[in-house]
Amino acid sequence: MSYWLQSSTERAHILVIDDSVEELQVLLAALRRVGHRISLAFDALEGYRRAGVLQPDLILLDVHLGATSGFEVCRLLKADHATAHIPVIFLTAGATLEERLTGLREGGVDYILKPFEPEEVLVRVAVHLTLARRGTQPPASEDDEPHDLDRVIVTAAQRLIEGDLANVPPLPALAARVGTHEKRLTRAFRAHTGRTVLEFAREARLLRAQQLLAQTPLGIEELAHAIGFSSAANFTTAFRERFGSTPAAYRRLYRGSVCDA
Repeated sequence: MSYWLQSSTERAHILVIDDSVEELQVLLAALRRVGHRISLAFDALEGYRRAGVLQPDLILLDVHLGATSGFEVCRLLKADHATAHIPVIFLTAGATLEERLTGLREGGVDYILKPFEPEEVLVRVAVHLTLARRGTQPPASEDDEPHDLDRVIVTAAQRLIEGDLANVPPLPALAARVGTHEKRLTRAFRAHTGRTVLEFAREARLLRAQQLLAQTPLGIEELAHAIGFSSAANFTTAFRERFGSTPAAYRRLYRGSVCDA
């Protein structure tokens, strides 16, 4: 028996999210053989909701789930405080390098290729169960906010926007990437932030601009493009309207105050 299988002797509760029942038989047999408790979900939304309710020790998530991808589900899971701590392993029939990198960027910890090799499944699951139990991220407590899908969608969208301010996707594409539609995302943003998506992105850009002006030597035009403005002139106008000074004046003021301190 491998080191990891010996280290992970405690049986775990594993949620499997996959819409292909036939392909799951080998996987489920391997997991049950060593005593793991299995819960199943056959579509993206059901899987997301079951994860929040059941609080499994680990999630096995198919990359291809019909209209909604496994990446979108993982993005929601990691944006939700109730499920962010749960390790997610992706299942896929043939992951390209780009697909594997996307999964890891969205918060997945590993990939298991189909068709399943039972021993590989058991070892990979054991590795990540052991690492999760050694980690410091606790599950959500009973005092945490109630499960709210709209709040999770907003959080996931905010992370996508803030993660690449120079390339904020159009609203329909942004909504698709967090597993919803444009109208729901717009409604959720207004309810949870008091802003439209566009207003949030603009504010995020300007706050990042303050940080970059204070901490980097980037020129105004270079900085403007780095945060998604089409020109230095547009950036300067937006910055002045928001903060009451030009970017150059803000930088001089900030550096002068630091020197005085």
